[in-house]
Amino acid sequence: MSVRDLLRSARRRVLLTVLVGGLPLAAAVALWVLRMAGLDAASVALTFALLGVAGLAMWRARRLDTRWLIAQLDQLPRFEDSADLLFALPESLNPLQQRQRARIEQRLRATPPDLRPRWPWPRLLACFGLALLLGLGAVWPRATTPQASPAGDTVADGSHSGAAPVLRGTRLQVTPPAYTGQATVAGDSLDTRAVQGSRLHWQLQFTPQPQQAWLQFHDGRRLPLQRDGEHWQTHEVLQRSGLYRIVSEPALAEAIRAWRLEVVPDRPPQVKVIEPAQTLSQAAPRQRQWPLRFEASDDFGVRANALLEITSARGSGENIDFQQHRIALNGNGSATARRFAHTIDLAALGVGPGDEVVARLLVHDNRSPQPQSARSASLILRLPSEQDIQTSDLEGAIKKVMPAYFRSQRQIIIDAEALLKQRRTLDADSFVKRADAIGVDQRILRLRYGQFLGEEAEGGARPPPTGDLPTGDAPTADAHAGHAGEHADDDGHDHGTAGSEGTPVFGSASDVLAEYGHTHDHAEAATLLDPQTRAILKAALDQMWQSEGHLRQGDPAQALPYAYKALGLIKQVQQAERIYLARVGSTLPPIDLARRMSGKREGLGNRPLRLPQRDGDAPTPVTAWRALATAEAAVDLDALSQWLDAHPEAVPDVLDIAAAIDELRQQPGCQSCRERLREQLWPALPRASGPPSRRQAADAMGRRYLDALATPPERTR
Repeated sequence: MSVRDLLRSARRRVLLTVLVGGLPLAAAVALWVLRMAGLDAASVALTFALLGVAGLAMWRARRLDTRWLIAQLDQLPRFEDSADLLFALPESLNPLQQRQRARIEQRLRATPPDLRPRWPWPRLLACFGLALLLGLGAVWPRATTPQASPAGDTVADGSHSGAAPVLRGTRLQVTPPAYTGQATVAGDSLDTRAVQGSRLHWQLQFTPQPQQAWLQFHDGRRLPLQRDGEHWQTHEVLQRSGLYRIVSEPALAEAIRAWRLEVVPDRPPQVKVIEPAQTLSQAAPRQRQWPLRFEASDDFGVRANALLEITSARGSGENIDFQQHRIALNGNGSATARRFAHTIDLAALGVGPGDEVVARLLVHDNRSPQPQSARSASLILRLPSEQDIQTSDLEGAIKKVMPAYFRSQRQIIIDAEALLKQRRTLDADSFVKRADAIGVDQRILRLRYGQFLGEEAEGGARPPPTGDLPTGDAPTADAHAGHAGEHADDDGHDHGTAGSEGTPVFGSASDVLAEYGHTHDHAEAATLLDPQTRAILKAALDQMWQSEGHLRQGDPAQALPYAYKALGLIKQVQQAERIYLARVGSTLPPIDLARRMSGKREGLGNRPLRLPQRDGDAPTPVTAWRALATAEAAVDLDALSQWLDAHPEAVPDVLDIAAAIDELRQQPGCQSCRERLREQLWPALPRASGPPSRRQAADAMGRRYLDALATPPERTR
């Protein structure tokens, strides 16, 4: 054994000695802090205690250096006070010193000494005893100190007649649902944040014992506490967030603050479509398969099996046949993020040219006993028609353009009703965005039907109608695209020729239009409706307008009655008996040339900008906010609590306002409590109406016009 091995063995003994004595003390300190301050403080205390023990052990071990080893070896007579020669460089020693060094090394190898420090058993036993005392003190129930009653007599169960109880010990155990995989947590803190469906178990200690005790929640619920020896306990399944207090009879000696129970909702799974990249896909000619890939994720895991719902639509017009197919899929990947893949055989479905296939995935999470489900977006595969298949081999002969997909009025109603059912699971912003998206679909459908009445397109040019009304509820997307800019000679319509038959008649409107005009259609080919059918279609467009307005404002419930009326009117238009072709143009009323360009404003009404009228009754938070500004004003806290329960989405944190209401209820004269509640109500106040929007700045021509108006008359010569 070398001298280095002797030093290492001595250092290991010192490290073990410090760790054996220090680790029990660190654990005892952590238990004591756990009882006094809770789990978080105990974790911090344990970390610092372990770091302190490790630092002390390293410091004690580093004290055993080379000089300590030389001193220990020189104490042994057989090394003849020559241990320092073992650490000197050989070339720096004379022959006599080298011979002495060889003799010392030989003796060291023959009989190596044991230089490890002895185990300090008295100190270790003292550390064990101190750690045991601290640990017992941390886990031992707190003793109840009976107090003498005014008469000096004590009740048999430890309680005192007329003495106010004092809360001496608290313990709250939270057991999450089994499907979450989370461990049970217990501590002295009565505030908790747990998954919805967790089981809560309270255990309290009072001195002296009260006659009865219960947990009083901020919404009026009362949860009785049952006495079991020296403890009072109860349990409940956590379903909603809330505040609660500990109330006893007789009342507690000291006022106790309200504790928070915050629910972590188990959100439904999310389904993401990986392939195809678009919701609407146009199948290639002679395509036989359609690959699909999805990814489902959930915070507590997704079931390994899912259901692929396939709907095939065959036929056209009113003769459409729908068939439903369901295929079970098994996912792969982790429990919180699973992937599902399937390739649909189009030939096995029996679909042909012009048919459509709609697919979506249905998944469930691991929630028990009622699992939550989610569906993916509907994926649509549109197969090409026979004409597209026949022309697919002609290179450059036909330009392939996938027609736009319009939602039907019935589909808009279905989407609005589905959104109303999901209102409780969506936040306010997501709900408004989805309602606005449905409103955009309603707008597109309204403009599409409005083409048959000659309405102008919104936001740009739109194509005119190309034929009769569509047979289905959703109009077709085949339209003649509007032109912009200059036209080519081969743009598909007649521009007039110089060599046309007949001689143009001077002053004839038709001849002037034929020679110098630029028409895109023929009057004989314009499809018009009879006046009765036009009136019905106009009424349907009005109902669509009302439905669109409410949807864009995030109110699907108000939009549904108008949407249903529009659907009924559209069905009446589709069943119209008479459609004729008008051969004459429209007759416009004559222009009053005597009034035109005269600058007279008689009969024109003045339309000043008016601010929207406010409702007569102010909302509950506004009334409370105004009352809290005055110290003597009474505040209806019960009405405010009821409003808060009915509108939890109107404030960032419901429990903060509930705690402020409870605090003011307990201390009606507290001015700081009134100010705190008033600050919490600020986000719930309705926003004031903004000022009128500024007019857009004038362009170059507009600025010249305004400058000309401002120029004095004498300078305009």
